[in-house]
Amino acid sequence: MSKRFYVEGLPGVAPEELGGWLIVIEGADGSGRSTQIGLLKNWLEQQGHACVDVGLKRSELVAPELEDAKQGNVLSPITLSLFYATDFADQLENRILPALRSGFVVLADRYIYTLMARDIVRGADRAWIESVYGIALIPDAVFYLKVSPQELARRTLEKTGTLDYWESGMDLHLSRSIYDCFLAYQRRMQQEYERMRASYGFEVLPGQRSPRSIQRELRTRIGPILERSA
Repeated sequence: MSKRFYVEGLPGVAPEELGGWLIVIEGADGSGRSTQIGLLKNWLEQQGHACVDVGLKRSELVAPELEDAKQGNVLSPITLSLFYATDFADQLENRILPALRSGFVVLADRYIYTLMARDIVRGADRAWIESVYGIALIPDAVFYLKVSPQELARRTLEKTGTLDYWESGMDLHLSRSIYDCFLAYQRRMQQEYERMRASYGFEVLPGQRSPRSIQRELRTRIGPILERSA
């Protein structure tokens, strides 16, 4: 099956030359995305597939600067948005497309959907955001691990002992309590995912099950995709 871009792809990129597969795992921090990506990569490589994984803030062009800029908690929504868009565009051009051209399976630990949801929740114009990410390649599959905000908070606190400023939406001033702000922000993010689900074809998986159960379902769904496109 030939690849397609949402609007217009990068100049000089022929979709018919992209023979690999792009599999996206979406979800909030604490939803188990990274665990599932690691398990999928091991499984796929055992099946003989060459894999590469990508994610947010991994661009060699701007990732270090983006991480540094976030530390001060002073970025405006538009600055944060453009930083992440640049990070994505650089990875698309220099990692995702070359890997697909070589027949790799690209496993994306979040893709444009998290970025779009974050921006829209912060008041960005939906049409503008969709145009910014119109360069994105349409994935072969998108799986969204849905976990309740309360469970996300519990997992995060258990793992790190604290809640992240940005993942709690503290810049939106939804509450003076970072915990309450986290819950309110994550609810808004989940509402936006639900709106985007119909447009972008997410497959929603309950993320509060055991990692083994989730992995088993992912493999069941991904296997036929690879066979159908081979």
